Amino acid sequence: MDKQFYVYILASKRNGTLYIGITSDLARRVWEHKNKMVEGFTKRYNVNRLVYYEVYSTVEDAIIREKRMKKWRRMWKIRLIEEKNPDWKDLYEEII
Repeated sequence: MDKQFYVYILASKRNGTLYIGITSDLARRVWEHKNKMVEGFTKRYNVNRLVYYEVYSTVEDAIIREKRMKKWRRMWKIRLIEEKNPDWKDLYEEII
């Protein structure tokens, strides 16, 4: 099986603080955020709800997408989340 890469968005709550990241192991990485094992922004602002993610087959494509999304206006990020996850449900249980 080929390796997959994920670009993901975490939120502190609906319309709360957002964080965009990249990983090759989405379940492990979100678990780390939820258990405050990741020092920095997500731990400080309690950003640990997986509200959106995309899958890529190459790390290069995932990195390009992550960098682009980080430059987006907040409104665009919220629209992207709400297109796939209108209730801002924590998607963590779906990926484990």
